[in-house]
Amino acid sequence: MPAYLLLLAALLSRVLPHSGLYGFTAVGGSLLYFGARRSWREMLLPVAALAATDYYLTTHVYSYSFAVSDYLVTWGWYAAAIVLGRILLAQKTTTLRAVAAAILGPTSFFLVSNYAVWLVAHNPGGMYAANFGGLIACFAAGLPFYERDLISTAIVVALAFGLPIAIRNFQHGKELPARSLK
Repeated sequence: MPAYLLLLAALLSRVLPHSGLYGFTAVGGSLLYFGARRSWREMLLPVAALAATDYYLTTHVYSYSFAVSDYLVTWGWYAAAIVLGRILLAQKTTTLRAVAAAILGPTSFFLVSNYAVWLVAHNPGGMYAANFGGLIACFAAGLPFYERDLISTAIVVALAFGLPIAIRNFQHGKELPARSLK
């Protein structure tokens, strides 16, 4: 059930106006969590739900025409993020694995999506030059979004995987080990 609630939070974080939340979105963290905690047969649901959200945002919020081909990379990444969560966090969830997932998820999206944008937009008259400088300019333009995605994913992963452990420790009366000041 928590994976579905987190997916709902991801969907809402995309459709509700969130400019005051510094571009926060729970998408990456929720996909990692879904992959770690749900079965393989359930993996299509988050991809389909997020794809429907992409359609809604494109046609109703931004008033653009919708072309499936424009979203294949993004939808492929949704599935890949679920697989990444399954690989890194399903069998054994450690702090190191959670940190790795929180970094690899947004980084892979940044690299894949910006490269795809450059491929489409480096034609004559496009936004970016058809050379290495144009590719670097495209990646540079995506850096603010990458930063927000890293922060959002790190927060969601830390809460989704860390909060249950903290609650369990609190309920069992376990105290966190005291740190030495030496």
